[in-house]
Amino acid sequence: MINLLIDTSTSNLTVSIIEEQNILYKYQQTILSDMASKLLPIIDNGLKQLNLTLKDIDKIFVVNGPGSFTGIRVGVTVAKTIAWTLKKDIIPLSSLELMATTHTNKKYLVPMIDARRGNVFTGIYDKNLNCIKEDKLVNLEKSIKNLNDDYEFISYDNINLDNLIKPNIDILKIINKHTNDKGINPHNLNPNYLKLTEAEENKLKND
Repeated sequence: MINLLIDTSTSNLTVSIIEEQNILYKYQQTILSDMASKLLPIIDNGLKQLNLTLKDIDKIFVVNGPGSFTGIRVGVTVAKTIAWTLKKDIIPLSSLELMATTHTNKKYLVPMIDARRGNVFTGIYDKNLNCIKEDKLVNLEKSIKNLNDDYEFISYDNINLDNLIKPNIDILKIINKHTNDKGINPHNLNPNYLKLTEAEENKLKND
């Protein structure tokens, strides 16, 4: 079983090709612009290094949010196109759950993505990636108000927290967690923004 993982939800692009318990290829770089033109060549480069083609991929794991509107659209569109064209299984993943694979000695993990204006996308997970509190868009101060030293805060962003660590994602951990998930119809896979786009917010204000 060969799996492809795609995460374009933040500027920290991750592409990985996994076979059983082996990571055959991993690309993790900060991409600040034009991710749409870079994603497919990165996937193609990984396949060529392994002497594989997209037809050899059995299942596609793609992060569908929350995070960057543009980034999520890029990853979801590419994953849907591959899955539909080649009739491959596709499994959606949470960007926050992926960040929660980071190793820590704390009991709970609180991944965060800066959503601006004092807000964050966040959820709470335990070390086995069980979701303790579902992913939501919340006010940062309110979200951490009652959390103690049992909680580890994780983010790529420069969020104003003293005890914040950077993610060091464990790809095998999230693949193993979702390896038996049933694939969905690519047409039914949509971005999970957890927030209206700016255009949608402006439309509501004007209605």
